[in-house]
Amino acid sequence: MRSEDVLRAMATPLGGAAYPAGPYRFRRREYLNITYRTDLDAMSAVVPEPLEVADPLVRFEAIRMPDASGLGDYTESGQVLRVTYEGGPADYIHSMYLDNGPAIAVGREGSAYPKKLGCPRLFVDSDTLVGTLDYGSLRVATATMGYKHEVMDAEEARAELAMPTYMLKLMPGYDGRPRIAELIRTRMTDLTIHGAWTGPARLQLFEHAMAPLADLPVRQVVGASHILTDLTLPPAELVHDYLAASG
Repeated sequence: MRSEDVLRAMATPLGGAAYPAGPYRFRRREYLNITYRTDLDAMSAVVPEPLEVADPLVRFEAIRMPDASGLGDYTESGQVLRVTYEGGPADYIHSMYLDNGPAIAVGREGSAYPKKLGCPRLFVDSDTLVGTLDYGSLRVATATMGYKHEVMDAEEARAELAMPTYMLKLMPGYDGRPRIAELIRTRMTDLTIHGAWTGPARLQLFEHAMAPLADLPVRQVVGASHILTDLTLPPAELVHDYLAASG
């Protein structure tokens, strides 16, 4: 293979890349979101500058993705932190756990999603929408919400998902020192809201050394949503280069 062919390749292994080129379109994507207030000091300790924390709000997500172009069918769960950047509200993705190899690879290599292998689920149990996350064989989160108790305004649902979203990309060089240390930004586009609801909700987080969701403890549940949508994930853009700023 010629050098120019190598440079045209999307990803390794050559001849059978771990993921195809995007953008990635998601159809009938289903969210269970539980927003809660946590400890200010705990949240400030994991939010990188130049992002800032005003009100320490965390959104626990459980997401079913049955139709993701190029990636297939999978489920994801994690924590998204409400932050500010240059005075404006934004989201910062703190952790993501999912059950799909291509989505983990493209999320980490092609962007900066902090993805790890986990076993999340989103399902209806009688009159309750349930989101769970297992890491290995152990349960680390259980979220429950009354199933479709109250219709949620579609524009409110759209605003919840379409917030500017920041992620931290860290990659070491071969000498072990940082080679990439960047803050990047993306924003979901082409959002179609098929339905949105709210209702009573609870969230339990369990202590785990390798999936430390409980390091951001639940102090007060302030909102919940159940949203069905189609959307597109566009490429990310560079916001801040930590290596350039330090040198």
